[in-house]
Amino acid sequence: MWWVKPTKTAVYANRFRRRRVSAFLAVCDEILARQPTCRVLDLGGAADYWLGLESLWKDRPLHFTLLNLYPEKTPDSRFVATVGDGCALTDIPDFAFDVVHSNSVIEHVGSWGNKVRMAAEIRRVAPRYYVQTPNYWFPVEPHLRTPLIHWLPRPWQRSLVMTSAHGFFPRADTFEEADRILSDSSLLDGREMTALFPDARIERERFFGLVKSFVAIR
Repeated sequence: MWWVKPTKTAVYANRFRRRRVSAFLAVCDEILARQPTCRVLDLGGAADYWLGLESLWKDRPLHFTLLNLYPEKTPDSRFVATVGDGCALTDIPDFAFDVVHSNSVIEHVGSWGNKVRMAAEIRRVAPRYYVQTPNYWFPVEPHLRTPLIHWLPRPWQRSLVMTSAHGFFPRADTFEEADRILSDSSLLDGREMTALFPDARIERERFFGLVKSFVAIR
């Protein structure tokens, strides 16, 4: 994924993320009620994310496998880093993990076909999962941090990102850079999330009454 990451303070103070982790931990607690440890596969995850919110989960015996396109650093034995493609987890057997966690990743994998493949792999490698993604119909694009830009025609979008920096991205100097920024994510709506995760409960996060993001939970 190609963007400038926000500061740790901005990420971990985000009340939505704290709520999401609390909801995810409720799934883990159901697992831990039946067994001594919980094996988490975090697609696109980073140890810093979990360490920043460690106060919420530090007393639980969770073991994280962080799967990314590139190697991630791991601070201690609770974390294992592996390299792979979330759309093709060919080295991972069925139900090898207890739960899959994915936070704002599925919108970055490209085509609808890739999203279908990622969703199928999530459903295959663990009996439980927690998948969050921003809502296309929320008026602020979350990566560009700009109102309405994701609803505009592509030439207008390109002009805007070549005029100034937006969100996590610096100003684009060329058409190629602009298109790379604009192609970094393709947001999903509620019907698409239901189609991708038909066996899940779809939760809706709201901000001032508007649906900000969806969470598929099984």
